[in-house]
Amino acid sequence: MDALRSFVRTNRWVWSALAVMLLWIVLAAVTGRWSLASLSGIALSASFLALAGLGQMLVVTTGKGNIDLSVATVMTLSAYLGMLIIRGSDDMLIVGLLATLGLGIVVGMINAFLVIAIRIPAIIATLASGYVLATATLLANRSLQGATVSPLLKGFASGRIMGVPLMAVVAVVVAAGFAVVLRKTAYGQQLSAVGQSRAAASVAGVRVNRVVAIAFVVSSVLAAFNGLMLGAYVGGAFLEMGQPYLLQSVAVVVIGGTLIFGGSATAAGTLFASVLLVLVVTLMQIMGLPRGAQDMIQGAVVILVLALAVQGGTFKAAKPQANLA
Repeated sequence: MDALRSFVRTNRWVWSALAVMLLWIVLAAVTGRWSLASLSGIALSASFLALAGLGQMLVVTTGKGNIDLSVATVMTLSAYLGMLIIRGSDDMLIVGLLATLGLGIVVGMINAFLVIAIRIPAIIATLASGYVLATATLLANRSLQGATVSPLLKGFASGRIMGVPLMAVVAVVVAAGFAVVLRKTAYGQQLSAVGQSRAAASVAGVRVNRVVAIAFVVSSVLAAFNGLMLGAYVGGAFLEMGQPYLLQSVAVVVIGGTLIFGGSATAAGTLFASVLLVLVVTLMQIMGLPRGAQDMIQGAVVILVLALAVQGGTFKAAKPQANLA
């Protein structure tokens, strides 16, 4: 029993994985029409959410209540930028991809500069940059006359391998890569140390500002790539297309077991939580709940998870690590 408790305490993703299994069983029993084919659709939707959530996870892990609120607008603007540059031609696909990734790098660096150099709280800094990006999106919307998607990009975004969506494969690979980085690399250890105690991490020789900056850049780059893929999947770009991912990207991080106060993250938990949240939304849609009610319930779920975690001591910070330089 002690070994089981220790395993669960160390691997907080277990709870979201169990919740996915239970909710899947409930949905299958209630509807009587859930199958592996429907699970494939769930996995596709969850893959877009997981990519946004994994980037958000790194920012949250840096501690000090950091959250990237520019994720949604980066996704939307990236979709527009990709459509404007590629214009349905496979020949311009590489240029469009590089442009959107470049947008992510620039936005991430700006966010990092505002947070690190000017010392603006991350929530305020990324919210402000999000407003600027929203204005740019409005201008892009005026410039986009119709939308055609590159056949190759469309095929990748909606393609399948043996019935498994390619985007789901991408999400799993990215999550696995993040798990390796968090557990096996110097950056992962430094990220945890920074989230637990920046003062202690600095004394241990960690370049705190660089660690935080990388987290913001990676978050924006993933959001940019995600927006491009989402635009290709839906067949174009439209205003507010990234908005649902603002709350949900934070929700999957928290539900997945990443400490909201920083210092410890779980990529597997974020991945499972993405599937769980999509299942919850699907259930609410089956019940015919309006969009506003769905948002309220999602918010309530996040609050419940936070409350349970605080009561259970899940958010108690670990001891600062040393020798991480």
